[in-house]
Amino acid sequence: MYESYYGFNERPFSLLPDPDFLYLSKSHETALTLLEYGFMSQAGFTVITGEIGSGKTTLSRHMLNQMGKKVTIGLITNAQKSFGELLQWVLLAFGLDYKNKTKVELYQTFNDFLIDEYSKNHRTVLMIDEAQNLSVETMEELRMLSNINADKHQVLQMVLLGQPELRTMLRRPELEQFSQRISVDFHLKRLDEEETKAYIKHRLAAAGGNPDLFDDEACEAAFMLSHGTPRIINRVCDLALVYGFAEEKQQITAEIMLEVTMDKAEVENAATPRLGLTESTTRNTDTDEQMGNDTPGRVSGVVANAQKELQSHLGHAIDALRKMKLPKF
Repeated sequence: MYESYYGFNERPFSLLPDPDFLYLSKSHETALTLLEYGFMSQAGFTVITGEIGSGKTTLSRHMLNQMGKKVTIGLITNAQKSFGELLQWVLLAFGLDYKNKTKVELYQTFNDFLIDEYSKNHRTVLMIDEAQNLSVETMEELRMLSNINADKHQVLQMVLLGQPELRTMLRRPELEQFSQRISVDFHLKRLDEEETKAYIKHRLAAAGGNPDLFDDEACEAAFMLSHGTPRIINRVCDLALVYGFAEEKQQITAEIMLEVTMDKAEVENAATPRLGLTESTTRNTDTDEQMGNDTPGRVSGVVANAQKELQSHLGHAIDALRKMKLPKF
């Protein structure tokens, strides 16, 4: 839609994980180094956690792309509590036949596969995304599966990627033995304001566009709206480009970011249930505002004030954003 207008080869802020757009913040660089260390040192279990949209999947895809032919990867991308038979999922991840087999036959199939890979001097890695959804029982099955490693030779390495709930689960007493087998453990942090600015410029350049298309205040606004979460930065910036294209703007400014925010806030306000609002409660809007309650009237009032401030040019867009109850993107 806006790609040709802004000179992009592709959309710079797609929500799909794309290793070609990987930006290494200090936290992401550390996580990548630890992943590499885990592979090189043949760590039994590696655990990487982070908030939703923090870049765990993109980081892991980048790591997988760096693997040579001597590493065989099995990937489970949609872990869930109703997992069923774990070994069936594991065999499926490695492209092995799992149908109409007993549990013993499943185990034997996987064991033979690992021995065959080891005989070829191949390392075998099982990576599980969204691992926070696994049950305690499934986690214990994974630990038992790691017993297939003999002596000092690791024929199977496992990498678990998940949200912070995974770390909470791993602290449970019944998973103490599992936790003791974790060699590498790291939590991805959100981007700070400077990293958010660098992230936006990096993705703009990676898409073949002008890295300065978003001015500094637009980047500041993106940080305010996203709190440094990469996926939300992508969503906000993609919308800003659509607005900029529609208005034929040559640069994305904080004013455009404010427009995006106000429209989003108005949509949220319109979706807020109004059942049970009486005339008396409507009249209490001013009191609610004084008390700081987040009522529909308060939200729409703040949006309207921000709109007036922008239209009259009496205030700054960043200041208007600071006064708003920011919507969720």
